[in-house]
Amino acid sequence: MAGFVSNLLILLLLFQNICLGFRRPLSVFKSYKDTSTSLSSECLGSNQRVISFGLSDFALDIRMPAVTPKQSDTYLCMSVRLPVDDEAYVVDFKPHASMDTVHHMLLFGCNEPSSTENYWDCDEGTCKDKSNILYAWARNAPPTRLPKGVGFRVGGETGSRYFVLQVHYGDVSAFRDKHKDCSGVTLHLTHQKQPLIAGMYLMMSVNTVIPPGKKVVDADIACHYKRSPMHLFAYRVHTHRLGKVVSGYRVRNGQWTLIGRQSPQLPQAFYPVKYPVDISYDDILAARCVFSGEGRTTETHIGGTANDEMCNFYIMYYMEAKHAVSYMTCTQNTNPEMFRNIPQEANIPIPVKSDVLKMMHGHHEEAKDSDTSSLLHQNKKEEEKKLDQETKDNDATYLLQEAKKEEAEILDQDFHIEEAVEWPGLDLKLGQVSGLALDPENNLVVFHRGDRVWDENSFDSKFVYQQRGLGPIEQNTIIVLNPSNAELLHSTGKSLFYLPHGLSVDKNGNYWVTDVALHQVFKLGANDKEPLLILGVPLQPGSDKNHFCQPTDVAVDPVTGSIYVSDGYCNSRIIQFSPNGLYVMQWGEETSLGRPRPGQFCIPHSLALIPDLSQLCVADRENGRIQCFRLETGEFTREIKHKAFGRELFAVSYVPGGLLFAVNGMPYPGEAESVQGFVMNFSTGEIIDNFIPLRKSFEMPHDIVASEDRTVFVGDVHAKAVWKFASVGNMEHRSVKKAGIEVQETKESETIVEARLKNKPESRDPLKNVDKQHLVQQASSTGVSFVLITTLLIIPVVVLLVILVFIRWRKTTVYGGNSDGERKLDSSSGRILGRLRGKGSGGINLGNFFASHKGYSRKGFDRLSTEGSDQEKDEDDGTDSEEECSASPLPPAPSSS
Repeated sequence: MAGFVSNLLILLLLFQNICLGFRRPLSVFKSYKDTSTSLSSECLGSNQRVISFGLSDFALDIRMPAVTPKQSDTYLCMSVRLPVDDEAYVVDFKPHASMDTVHHMLLFGCNEPSSTENYWDCDEGTCKDKSNILYAWARNAPPTRLPKGVGFRVGGETGSRYFVLQVHYGDVSAFRDKHKDCSGVTLHLTHQKQPLIAGMYLMMSVNTVIPPGKKVVDADIACHYKRSPMHLFAYRVHTHRLGKVVSGYRVRNGQWTLIGRQSPQLPQAFYPVKYPVDISYDDILAARCVFSGEGRTTETHIGGTANDEMCNFYIMYYMEAKHAVSYMTCTQNTNPEMFRNIPQEANIPIPVKSDVLKMMHGHHEEAKDSDTSSLLHQNKKEEEKKLDQETKDNDATYLLQEAKKEEAEILDQDFHIEEAVEWPGLDLKLGQVSGLALDPENNLVVFHRGDRVWDENSFDSKFVYQQRGLGPIEQNTIIVLNPSNAELLHSTGKSLFYLPHGLSVDKNGNYWVTDVALHQVFKLGANDKEPLLILGVPLQPGSDKNHFCQPTDVAVDPVTGSIYVSDGYCNSRIIQFSPNGLYVMQWGEETSLGRPRPGQFCIPHSLALIPDLSQLCVADRENGRIQCFRLETGEFTREIKHKAFGRELFAVSYVPGGLLFAVNGMPYPGEAESVQGFVMNFSTGEIIDNFIPLRKSFEMPHDIVASEDRTVFVGDVHAKAVWKFASVGNMEHRSVKKAGIEVQETKESETIVEARLKNKPESRDPLKNVDKQHLVQQASSTGVSFVLITTLLIIPVVVLLVILVFIRWRKTTVYGGNSDGERKLDSSSGRILGRLRGKGSGGINLGNFFASHKGYSRKGFDRLSTEGSDQEKDEDDGTDSEEECSASPLPPAPSSS
């Protein structure tokens, strides 16, 4: 009887443990969290990386794969793919690290790790695309903790698909016994939507210069906050050797409230905000870094090497899910006078012991700072070549370094843009082609005018449309084409527009268009016959907040949903609206006499949004230049102008990787500049290629759009045609990988391009290792199906065991006891329970998370510091006339469009 009771108790305990796994995932995670174990010599099998907690929760274990660092101050990286494709939320972390061996750990989120190896030297980089810091752990520093109900959003359409773990091994004397290290972090993730979403706000100085020998140098940063309320819960500071103290504040109605203050020479983890701080609309976020130039013999500039400096203040925050923005930056000082009232504490250095300084900076003086690797260059060689003194002195150029890594990869390849002569789209029967865009499926979207034309009779001297009696265009004005063979996939826009102009497509596939006759901006769903949103008053030109005057283009920020409209032929401004269409702000003015100044326009004709850099570039048509501005403030950042542009520049398009594409207008009589397309290095503004069609000729190219594989489309209002161009040159017998499929290149460029486009961007999964793919596939099935199957299997097993125990008990009762049999049953049950416990509890390892920035890099780490750091277009034009700029409205000149 005692044996029977014992076995029943064992089975009940076993069943209770299983039920806990399904019914109380959070409590299981917490109970595991509270278990302290030393993992310095413990390694976890790959089959235990993902542990399900039931229908919605799971743990993801991210560990170094049994490494033994051979020298002190070694940085090692490894990556793990998110085991699910749909959206998930990281709600807790548990670090696994020994202070005896690990100096610090950082967890990044990105979509393409720098390597597919099990682990690699972090000098190779963290991620190939932009990365974001999600989590930081440092010896002698508190671990990051998320408030209840707050989660980092990952996976899905916009979240990171990979986690990259960086571990800095400081003193490796503890590895003399050559044991293996499995330091890392475990993430607790859930599919349950979180009411509050965590994000990162980066404040960074970009133009500070520290004179040699100067004892105190202040670097100040301040921005007005113009978004939904956010709540701050952690902060982190970062400089190099010269930094003494970094402080961050909220300024509201002249009152300074401390967010956080710390010495950058202490472990640069995230520290909790001591007292709750909320940020509301129109508050000011301010930060100050205090440096000393003592001991230096030359000026020190902001940069990414050990001999440069940095001034970064990171803020972790959370927002309501419906308003959540995952990343924001501030790189300017909007109110220098304000810093006269900064609290005195911000000017007092925090003393740090010399042994801590030695520990912090390690042994490598020339390593690159991973906090800025995404803002600077791909590796040290590129940095030495490209980050020269001129770049350091030019803060506008410096801001563009964020795209250097992708840009370097592209510019290192020798390519040339030529027409894809076999593309049949040139023979399509179209009206005047005014706008082009690519949808989320990479299909080509064309906006044309059907049987309508824009000529000298279209408007009167007050810009009122004169052909209203014709009614709206009866043809479908928006057509969607297969970019490979020009096959018509979809069409819409019938009986909606009078004189189409600009076009863009947002991340959800909605069409945004402008109509210069209606003086309006429209948002249309791909399958909707009626507009989802209309801005402006139909057929009424104006210059106030509710009217446009021949708006030319529209762009939508994929991160914030903010709407930007270039307005237009008879206004000279850029207007920002909220995602719901509420007026936010505007900037720009009419060009004055003489050389046009920054922020002045003479027909802002086309927009290119660069989300990674938070910039908006404008084709300032009649001034023959490109102007770029900061999205948050409208502040001018740079101008790109070349003699080859001539007097007119019609359209501009940007693609990730640092390439800018543009088309100009026809030359004036007696001028030599021809109408052509341009490819430019976005960072430097340098023209690296130009192109013209082989079939037909450009007459008035009106819009341009390019894809990441450097396929380019140009629409012409006069030729009523769309050309396709592709990159070729020095590509014989080279293997190209696009959309995960390898194609052998030949001399026939069109064959290559067709192969690329047939494999439209499904996913660029860099995992080529079969075992890793198997792990991801296996983990992906660990959802509801796993739970149901496991439950169905466990129940009959439990029932069977109960029956067997009962039979054994009956035999024992009738025929006499058998202590040996009882012992065998007990030991067998013990082994079964031990195995199940090993998988269900003891085998669970929980742990860590995160990393983003509007431009965090993928390559290089600064061993000096303790961590790694951290599009679209439209134009206008029509027939034989273009509006000229003037101080007051003039009748339409002999050319427009």
